[in-house]
Amino acid sequence: MIRVLGFCASPRVGNSLFLLNQALESVKARAAELGEEVEIDTCTIRAKKLAGCVMCQGCMQDGICRIKDDFGELQEKWLKADVIIYSVPVYHMGVPAQLKAFLDRLGNSSFGRYKKIFGEDMVTTPRPMKVIGCISQGIHSNSGQENTILQIINSALISGCVPVVGDMWESYVGAGGWTLNDESRNALEKQFAAGEESARVAVVSSRSLAVRAMDLAVLLRNGAKNSPAVMKDPKYIAFKETIKD
Repeated sequence: MIRVLGFCASPRVGNSLFLLNQALESVKARAAELGEEVEIDTCTIRAKKLAGCVMCQGCMQDGICRIKDDFGELQEKWLKADVIIYSVPVYHMGVPAQLKAFLDRLGNSSFGRYKKIFGEDMVTTPRPMKVIGCISQGIHSNSGQENTILQIINSALISGCVPVVGDMWESYVGAGGWTLNDESRNALEKQFAAGEESARVAVVSSRSLAVRAMDLAVLLRNGAKNSPAVMKDPKYIAFKETIKD
């Protein structure tokens, strides 16, 4: 079983969700081709209350954030997944504030979750080896899509996860698109249906990113099951928790 989480990081229902749905449909198709069982879940920051991390250090005791809002719900979905595909709109050349708050708190609480395994004096975290892919879209061309994707890649790396990209030439660091200065929520969907080239590229790259994410998750799982010596390393305890089946 490969568990895939589609994470829509847009505060509204629109173009980011459209591209995410394109990716998740490709996950289903690829799973069928590979003969793999796949479980797809989705989540969104829309209408969620997500405060910024205040570095109170409470999560260092047990991995549980002490701020009472919607973070815990999203965290549990993230922890259960083997693959996370983010679909992120560009806000001021980067990720929306709600997503940044989630990533900050996720990173800090991950240290606390396994801190007792490594001892009080060791600042480290296990490698969950989740496959992380990012789709980003904005209203303008070259308006922060690549920077937004790189923020997600950096978050994946520091979290002990594995970034993935789609196929060239449409995808270099992830999947990107723009709405040709159209502010409507269904701009990309309309443009794709009309055969507009940049919308086609955004959809193609979103689909190929999802396919490669699925492939890499299968390779990592199968490799882990054939590498018992490596998997004895406590750094992979978080990975082992998600590949039991």
